[in-house]
Amino acid sequence: MIVVLKHGVSDEKKAQLIAWLEALGLKIHISNGEFQTVLGLIGDTTSVDIDLVESLEIVDSVKRVTEPFKCCNRKFHPDDMIVEIGDVKVGGGNFVMIAGPCSVESEEQIVAVAKAVKAAGAKMMRGGAFKPRTSPYDFAGLKATGLEYLKIARQETGLPIVTELMNIMDLPLFEDVDVIQVGARNMQNFDLLRELGRMNKPILLKRGLANTLKELLMSAEYIMANGNERVMLCERGIRTFSDYTRNTLDLAAVPMLHQLTHLPIIVDPSHATGIAKLVPPMAMAATAGGADGLIIEVHNDPIHALCDGAQSLRPEEFAELADKIRAIRGVIA
Repeated sequence: MIVVLKHGVSDEKKAQLIAWLEALGLKIHISNGEFQTVLGLIGDTTSVDIDLVESLEIVDSVKRVTEPFKCCNRKFHPDDMIVEIGDVKVGGGNFVMIAGPCSVESEEQIVAVAKAVKAAGAKMMRGGAFKPRTSPYDFAGLKATGLEYLKIARQETGLPIVTELMNIMDLPLFEDVDVIQVGARNMQNFDLLRELGRMNKPILLKRGLANTLKELLMSAEYIMANGNERVMLCERGIRTFSDYTRNTLDLAAVPMLHQLTHLPIIVDPSHATGIAKLVPPMAMAATAGGADGLIIEVHNDPIHALCDGAQSLRPEEFAELADKIRAIRGVIA
């Protein structure tokens, strides 16, 4: 249930209403917009007399919300969420490009790529230190050493770090990471999501390989319901009947999610297609479709990459793409 207050309501009257609603055993999510305040009532609202609430002088309207997700529901928060990572802003008209290799392979590699993508316009750096791999024989990342190399690259370039956490046990290693990524395979690791909800750190939540948009939003709800509202969603392709690409990039998810939630939407065309030549057209399409950002794999030597070289752009290819993205943003922004 949401309660929309009239414009210009005093803080005292607002506080009195909130206190009364909380006394009914409800949790209140407050969204202060430019022209109105929206109170999201979370919990068992059967005891709330809608007619009584709507008759109050300070109340404009009362509506029931049927969707199971509340904290990340745009009805509760009409204005776009802006997630701040240092000086970088994502959402609310702020577009961000995140770039870097699939896996951190050495200090020299990650520093070189970080400098190259920054020069091309990237605002954040991605790189996997812990890698979930289908085969137990594939390279699974440098782990703690990889995180240290990422920090060195951040020191060299000033770019915030985006990297994946796979296990709650490794959380202490991520205290100095700027954005924690939850990978597709962990989208419904609810114990992990609850723990991330207790942190005041931006989270990049990737859609699972075969998950619906509602399931993605419910996973975001786990994080937000535990106190952390700094969540960004990532569409990275889903498994379908396609036999020519790694996954199928669901571009319709971008405008659909913008209708359902106020959270920023990032698109990953690298994992979605698995083919470097397809990354630029899909990145441009995602930008034109209203994405708040892109996360793109870039490697300085894709042929010899230890992980996902086939879907990685070379630095010069990323720079060329970045110019095109800026041109598209100039048209649609």
